[in-house]
Order: sequence, then structure tokens, then C-alpha cells
Amino acid sequence: MNVADKTYDPTPARRIACIGLGTMGAPMAAHLQRSGHTVTVYNRTAAKAAAWVQAHGGQSAPTPREAAQGADIVVTCVGNDDDLREVCTGPQGVFHSLVPGAVIVDHTTTSAEVARELAQAACERGLRFIDAPVSGGNLGAHNGVLTVMCGGDAEAYARVQPVIAAYARAVTHLGDSGAGQLAKMVNQIAVAGLLQGLAEALAFGQKAGLDMTQVLNVISQGAASSWQMVNRGPTMIADKFDFGFAVDWMRKDLGLVLDEGRRLGARLPATALVDQFYADVQALGGGRLDTSSLIQRLR
Repeated sequence: MNVADKTYDPTPARRIACIGLGTMGAPMAAHLQRSGHTVTVYNRTAAKAAAWVQAHGGQSAPTPREAAQGADIVVTCVGNDDDLREVCTGPQGVFHSLVPGAVIVDHTTTSAEVARELAQAACERGLRFIDAPVSGGNLGAHNGVLTVMCGGDAEAYARVQPVIAAYARAVTHLGDSGAGQLAKMVNQIAVAGLLQGLAEALAFGQKAGLDMTQVLNVISQGAASSWQMVNRGPTMIADKFDFGFAVDWMRKDLGLVLDEGRRLGARLPATALVDQFYADVQALGGGRLDTSSLIQRLR
């Protein structure tokens, strides 16, 4: 499946601004355009926004503020806390042009703290802010089957949920502002541990001289199976890592996790260890490789 194959449930057309056209933001915006909404896009690199419009239609704007003019919903997917603050409350941020009642849906993986901060700032302007980080990677975005974890005002969530469904197979409201980001941290803790275990298992099997394709075929039918095993196991065996969710991004996410863990007093010894393993991959020049490249440390 890809963007062109996705079918959409009927939903009232909205005016939507999409801020950020990276590996996740671009396909999500494409799904919104294809599902019948009026989409205006902004990207820091204007040429990327122009290329998106040429490929999918809609229109682009030179600033987030102008992109959000007249929008019912703004969908953001940028790099980090500071990037999000800039496109929301900076001099050319969307908060300055949105009218009361508009909803910002943020798919960036950020701290829970900035989610709460921007939710409060939005509320003071008569706006609503939903922190809605995603899981499923670039492939999930292209196929429109992301998992979306949401925090914020329940009424605002109910308004945007049918819109988010254009690129998701699971959208869940988990509580107040910041709850979505905390749930994404739970997700990343689990993924980090799974990938390290899978890397060790595959490296062990290769050292033992096993046909690891056959091994994966059988163990993926049992208790050891996971999305990572099914979707990344074969490429790990083939030593292919030039795709997917980059190590640099995972380290950013794990940094947020470890910071929040310290704040909460939650012990995360395995996560801290895997974070250091990813630092090893970065030191080997693998910062842009997929997170499954952990196996390279073991060869």
C-alpha cells in the first residue's frame, strides 16, 4: 500500500495547514489532500514545499503564519521542542494568524513539558493544542496506517480525530496535555529494548552458522515475534539500513525519555544502556542509518 492506494472514510472538508514536510510530514499532508481537505503547506526549505504542491496539489505559503491563515486545523511535524515553539509562537508562528476555535495537532516527538506549555499558550488565545506523536515510521506514514497517541482537550480531540484517521489506523485520546508524549516515550522504551534483543539474537544465530532467513520464518510465528522481527529482521540479516527511522532521531527520543524518567523517578537501566549502544553506532558514522543498525556493533 502507498498514498495512492489508501481509501478514506467520508468526513467534512476542512481548511488545514501542514507545517513541516519531512519524511513523516510530507506523506501525512498528502493523505489529507487526497481525502478531500483544502491543504496549505509550509516547509523551512521552500523548494520542498513547491515540490510537494507539484506532486499533490494544494498550495504553499512562505511562513507558518501565512499557511495557517483561515485554517480550521494546523498539523505540525517538525524537529524538536525549539522548532515547535518557533512555528507556533515565534514571530511567524501559526498562533498569530489562527482564529479562536482552531486546533493545532502536533505530531512532533517532543517533551511532555513543551506540549503542556503550548497547550496553555493556545488556550489563552482561544485555541486548542493536541499533542499527537506517532508510531509507524515513514512506511506507516506512506501507507496511512500510523498509530497516534493523543493528549489534550477531549472536545478538541473529538473534532480532529476523523481528520487524523486519514493517515492512521489507530488514534487514541490518552488524557490531558502531555499524555500523548508520555505514551510515545513508553513506545520508544519498548522499541529500544526489542531492537537490542533482536540484534543480539540475529548476531548470535549468524555466528552459529544458522540460515537466519529460515530461523526468522519459524520464530516469527511464535512468542518471540514482533513488528521489528517481521519488518526489520530480514533487512538486518541483509545488512541494509539506509532507510527508516534514523539513529540520530532515536537518540533524540531516548534523551527525552531519560530526562522524563529522571523527573518522575522512574528507573530505566536497559533504556539508558541501549541509548549508549546507539551512541556507538553514531561514532561509527551511522547516525542516519535505521535504528535496526544496532546489530553492527555485534559483528
